[in-house]
Amino acid sequence: MSFPTPAAASADIGVYGLGVMGANLARNLARNGYRTAVFNRTLARTEKLMSNHGDGSEGTFIPAESVEEFVASLEQPRVAIIMVQAGEATDAAMIQLADYMQPGDIIVDCGNALFSDTVRRESWARDRGLHFVGAGVSGGEEGALWGPSIMPGGTVESYDRLGPMFEKISAHVGDEPCCTHVGADGAGHFVKMVHNGIEYADMQVIAEAYDLLRRGLGITPAEVADIFAQWNEGELNSYLMEISVEVLRQVDAETGTPLVDLIVDEASQKGTGAWTVQTALSLGVPVTGIGEATFARGASSSRPQRQAARALDGGATPVIIDEADREAFIEDVRQALYASKIVAYSQGFDEISAGAAAYNWQIDKGALAKIWRAGCIIRAIFLDDITTAYEANPELPLLLAAEPFASRIQEAMPSLRRVVALAAAGGVPIPVFASSLSYFDMIRAERLPAALIQGQRDFFGSHTYFRVDREGVFHTLWAQESRPEEQWS
Repeated sequence: MSFPTPAAASADIGVYGLGVMGANLARNLARNGYRTAVFNRTLARTEKLMSNHGDGSEGTFIPAESVEEFVASLEQPRVAIIMVQAGEATDAAMIQLADYMQPGDIIVDCGNALFSDTVRRESWARDRGLHFVGAGVSGGEEGALWGPSIMPGGTVESYDRLGPMFEKISAHVGDEPCCTHVGADGAGHFVKMVHNGIEYADMQVIAEAYDLLRRGLGITPAEVADIFAQWNEGELNSYLMEISVEVLRQVDAETGTPLVDLIVDEASQKGTGAWTVQTALSLGVPVTGIGEATFARGASSSRPQRQAARALDGGATPVIIDEADREAFIEDVRQALYASKIVAYSQGFDEISAGAAAYNWQIDKGALAKIWRAGCIIRAIFLDDITTAYEANPELPLLLAAEPFASRIQEAMPSLRRVVALAAAGGVPIPVFASSLSYFDMIRAERLPAALIQGQRDFFGSHTYFRVDREGVFHTLWAQESRPEEQWS
């Protein structure tokens, strides 16, 4: 198939890269009334899009066979969205586009990219008079097509041009779009990274609840799905709970076996969870729930290690819940799940706060919670409460200490303690449940054993310490017999 050369300035916006996500985003733009230029390095994908959707029923697509034609077809200031693989492919696409663009034009990366790469790319584009926007897009394939949550960074000027289009194609809660300008340079991809980290923790803790219920009650995946469906009608209502019900109810047509029992128990990952944890380490933020969820995926894929450990005796007593204790156990797991979810969200927002301070981004956390209420993978009913909490106090130091979460997490703690103790005795791995409890106890403790660690550091490395009773910096001369203490300036 050959396409005619598109007319100059005939498109409102363009999409470079027509894989599933790119094609669906292009269709979303066209369906919302934007004349959408489309280009793919492999012409066959452009041909497929035009063959399936180019009859005008979904709006106007303007296909191009070269980058030069693609850029020329865009109305100034031009907006070109890149939807290609992260890394070298993104850099290559940027260079191709920049060769034909003019000062004031805008390149948008809507893929998952490491925020530091986005900072570098924004600087590269700015040196050439161009705007570069790293935009987090959540919602998967269906979200891209019907309305995702969109988290664009970049300059205010670029959002003036791009924002109205993104707001229109995003998911909506009532009349409110699930899109907001997040902040400068890499801010958009930073918050999308943390969003995905929260997603990791949320998915893992739901899986832990499933495992406990199934082992403890001896029930089928479909019966667990029925319990989850009930939970999804209340404060645990979320997209991830909803799809968990669907997965657990799915039966293999050929064997009649629950599909979840046929899926290999190895959870893959594409890197955003690891990025979240690595970045949190560099910022000194304890995202323990996200970290344990990320490590759990690694452990699930460590087949040789799992095989080697299978013969080891864990000294555990199997978790078996009597019928008389059934409802209390189910409620304990529900409460534990709620508490662990709140810990994960609270830790994620802590990382966003730390990133905003470190990189001088003016991130409105209430606005973020608001745009995550629809369209995105971690959408959940309690995001309304998170929005309210940050609107009441934008400098909130700890989300889980704000109402209504403070009252609810304290109410849920006895259940979480019982669940963690039961799982530990029964040999059931619950890394996120357990780490959520430890984090809660650690963050509320009046005094931590870190005093001993700092003493150890001073002993072997003269790293000094502070005292609770005096101002100043101190060091003990540990090698001397009397071990005198010095005060350092």
